[in-house]
This record gives sequence, structure tokens and C-alpha cells, in this order.
Amino acid sequence: MRSVYLDNGATSYPKAPGVGEAMSDFITKIGCNIARGGYQQAYDAAGRVLEVREKLNKLVNGPGPRNVVFTGGATAALNLLLKGLLRPGDKVLTSPMEHNAVLRPLEQLKKEGVAVEYLPCTQRGELILKGLADKLTPDVRAVVLCHGSNVSGTLFPIEQVGPLCRERGIFFLVDAAQTLGAIPVDMAAMCIDGLAFPGHKGLLGPQGIGGAVVTDALAAELDPLLSGGTGSLSESLEMPPFLPDRFEAGTLNLPGIFGLGAALDYLEQEGEALRLREHKLAGHLWARLMELEEDGIRVLGADDPARRTGVVSIDFLKGDNGEMAFRLEQEYGIQTRCGLHCAPMAHRTLGTFPQGAVRFSVGPFTTFEEIDYVQGAVYELLLE
Repeated sequence: MRSVYLDNGATSYPKAPGVGEAMSDFITKIGCNIARGGYQQAYDAAGRVLEVREKLNKLVNGPGPRNVVFTGGATAALNLLLKGLLRPGDKVLTSPMEHNAVLRPLEQLKKEGVAVEYLPCTQRGELILKGLADKLTPDVRAVVLCHGSNVSGTLFPIEQVGPLCRERGIFFLVDAAQTLGAIPVDMAAMCIDGLAFPGHKGLLGPQGIGGAVVTDALAAELDPLLSGGTGSLSESLEMPPFLPDRFEAGTLNLPGIFGLGAALDYLEQEGEALRLREHKLAGHLWARLMELEEDGIRVLGADDPARRTGVVSIDFLKGDNGEMAFRLEQEYGIQTRCGLHCAPMAHRTLGTFPQGAVRFSVGPFTTFEEIDYVQGAVYELLLE
């Protein structure tokens, strides 16, 4: 049986060429730490880490390479941004389309006296901009939104929200888990103060590495979540006041950073072509599944492919979604993700709670033939 991987919304596969080799080379040929050793090999490794910061900063048009803070992934980065910034008495605006990486930290912060307000969305999961400016009152400390929904694939208009926040002195935090690498992000133009990203999705790198890119203004307001050794200012019992050390206690995931660096090297060469290809693939997948709506499925999300990511989720109206996802894999070799996708409020908004949905998510290495094959498989299931 053939195998069709359509779970890139969870993690990209295959990875960019050279990722595995770079990680292996670090472990077998380098192996040392950085900022802890006074020898050339450690200095060379530190230089490569700086190069990766520079590439990430350039990719997002960020404030500078030192403003790139490495974490274990987007979830750790979002926890840093939210828990490091928000304090009792603060108010934060978000949306019901967020991933639990945003919702759960906010739920914890609510118990500590942070007020959380959810912005309205349509039944397709689109942010309603009308009236947003009136909600950006002086008591709002921050707005946190996803760039693209991991359930519906709908893109949020962050390029419109950011300037509204900047005009009012409100920090704008963006979860770019579903977009960075696949869809352009410009922190300066979009007025983003804090950007959280994973290395293992659109950037085509390994799991276990990600980070946050923060402006100086935001960094000055953030409390570190972790304290410990940084290899700098070791004489002080306080965390260093400068970036990125202030937020990078302990040993970094250097194999992950080297693997991510190889992925970024690849994206520098092929990124624009890959983004264009993935956009066309996503539109093709959406269109082919939309053709089956009259046969017994509902396609979630925006009805304009230009305002979508590579995620397309469907609700089987005449069958159990879990059973259908299981059969797609067992009978056709099509690998998807079924359930609530760590975003229960999104499914309530979309009308798919508690049954969830079946999510197909393309990557740049998906083929058009595979998408046609998926449509045929879904159609055969609907005929029964």
C-alpha cells in the first residue's frame, strides 16, 4: 500500500535536505557546549549558533539576531511571552481559534488575576475586525493571536491588528506555528512585538527546537521563566540583563539548532519556490475537497484559498470522523490527524465539538497527484 503523509500541520515530513546530517555531524564531530569552553571548537560552534539567529532574524525582519531567543519549541516560547509579561490586574485579548499553547497558559494566568477576553470570530473561524479598535482600551496589556489556525487553516489579519496595537502602546504577540517558513512574516511591517515559532513545521527543521523573536521594548518587560547558568556574568546571582542570555538559562539544544540551521540554509535557496508550490498545493487540496461537500462532508475555514494555510479540515456528516480517519490510513495509506487538535474552543466556534474533524495538511513536498488520490479516497468512503 502506498503512503501519503498529510500531517504537516503537526510536523513537516520529510525534513529539508541536510537536516539529519547536520545534527549527526554535531553529535559525532563537535559535541561541545557553547559559552562554557575556552577553545576553538566551542568558539566555532557558537559562531554557527549566531549564524542561525541571524538567518531567523532576517527571515522575519526582526529587530536583530540577539533578539532571537531559542526555546524547546513554540509552546515554550508562548509560555515565556505570556507568563513573562502578564501580571495580576493585566488584561489580554485573544481569540477562540487559538491552540492550547496559548489557551492553557492564559487559563493559568486567569487564576492569578489576569483578565482574558476573547475576540469574536465567524462560524468559519475568521477574526471579526469590526469593533476591534474599541476593544483596545488602556487596560489592555497585550493581544495574542495565531497567524494561521491549526484547525481551519484560516489566516488571521495580523497585518491589520498589529498597527492598531502599536498605536495604543499594546504589546502584540503572534503564534506563527502554522505559518513561519510557509507564509511570509514581517515583524516590523506587522508591528509584532513577540513572535513564537517552532523549528519543525514550516521551517522544515527537527522537533525540540523553536523560539521567540522579541523587540527590545517587550524584552524589557519580560521576566525570565527559567533561571540558571548562561556562561555569562557568572559572578552574579541574577540573570544577565542582556539578550539573548536573559532568557536562555541552561544548555541549548545544539543538535536541534544545527539541524534548524541546515533547514534555514535550504530555505534561503529554495524558500520562495517552496512557498509558491505549497500555496498552490493547499489551494488544490481545498478545491478538490470542496467538490465533495454535496456528497456528505463540510470543509472548515475561510472560503477564499488566498486566506488559508496548507491546512484543510473536514467534518464527515454521515460518519464518525475518527473511524473515517482510521480507514483512510488503513485502506488507503493516507496519514491525517483526527480529533480536537489541541484547540477545543476553535472546534466550538466551527461547530465541530466534540466530534472534532479530520485534518489534511500539505507540505512543500506533497504532490498534486497525492491530493487527487485523497479526493478519490474520501469520495469512495462517502459512497458507502
